[in-house]
Amino acid sequence: MGPGTGADLLAATAELVAVPSLSQQESALADHVEMALRRSRWLEVARVGDNVVARTGLGRPGRVVLAGHLDTVPPKGNEVPRTEGDVLWGLGSTDMKGGLAVMLDLAASMAAPAWDVTYVFYAAEEIARAHSGLLELARHAPQLLAADAAVVCEPTNSAVEAGCQGVIKAEVVLAGQRAHVARPWMGRNAVHRLGPVLALLEGWSPRRPVIDGCEYRESLQAVRVSGGVASNVVPDRAAVELNYRFAPDRGLDAAARELGQMLAPCLEDGDTFAVTDSAPAAPPALGHPFLAALVEASGGAVTGKLGWTDVAFFAERGTPAANFGPGDPELAHTAGEMITRSSLERARDVLSRLLAG
Repeated sequence: MGPGTGADLLAATAELVAVPSLSQQESALADHVEMALRRSRWLEVARVGDNVVARTGLGRPGRVVLAGHLDTVPPKGNEVPRTEGDVLWGLGSTDMKGGLAVMLDLAASMAAPAWDVTYVFYAAEEIARAHSGLLELARHAPQLLAADAAVVCEPTNSAVEAGCQGVIKAEVVLAGQRAHVARPWMGRNAVHRLGPVLALLEGWSPRRPVIDGCEYRESLQAVRVSGGVASNVVPDRAAVELNYRFAPDRGLDAAARELGQMLAPCLEDGDTFAVTDSAPAAPPALGHPFLAALVEASGGAVTGKLGWTDVAFFAERGTPAANFGPGDPELAHTAGEMITRSSLERARDVLSRLLAG
């Protein structure tokens, strides 16, 4: 095991899980994190809203960021942490309070790392990007985020996941004409018009481009459908919300344009297609010495990130970044979310050896 406080990371993660931190309700967890960080005299600690940043100031030739979000998705009967042996179940255990526990342990144990380190604990990652704590920091204290490279400690099973997919959330609204259900020929059923749209989505074939040896499999899903007025009224409006995850070989505008063109045959006068939220993709960027060393220290295997992470935030600002953290990403946002002691200790071991140089 590499440098560390020797703390029980499973117990530390359970302590974080026990502090509720739904998106935009992170104050109590931010207080907890801030108090823990202020115990280390070698850290300069700043707080902006519910975002907490701790930095070393050792004059090293390079600076790296370790970043993790404080918030979780809503619970599904898993808000109370439960430990059995070397396994912890609970909301956010994987995504991503295990990563936060590792970050806090490194911050408390590494007074003289080979790199200057900035530990960023930020709010509101799990909701619309406009609320992001990183964007809040970029507006009010951008100097706190300056770095030569960044690691986003999202769950990756302690292996490097490069880049990330972009996200487009969109809504298609189809028009109809109201009528009594006993005389439907006098109107037009907007809900029935959803059929061709859903069939188009069902038949869609995902692209699987390979970029710098990493495959990024795209996805396009209908995630919510609405429509209907009353049980005796032909509906005059129906809507379907879409979530499109696109590969980092193209930008937001091109991806949104292609999605709109694909849906155009299903749209008529009075119908609308609108992008409601979006976030850019990030290509692999593992050429920086710190990130190359991270790949080597974690075993050399690299895959493309299937999903969006704030690697894209750093990439937009010219900071090379990668995903690396404890926990199984396939368990994120599930009722059975859990993390193991070995996953936590492996992530700490890799990162501590890397920071120690």
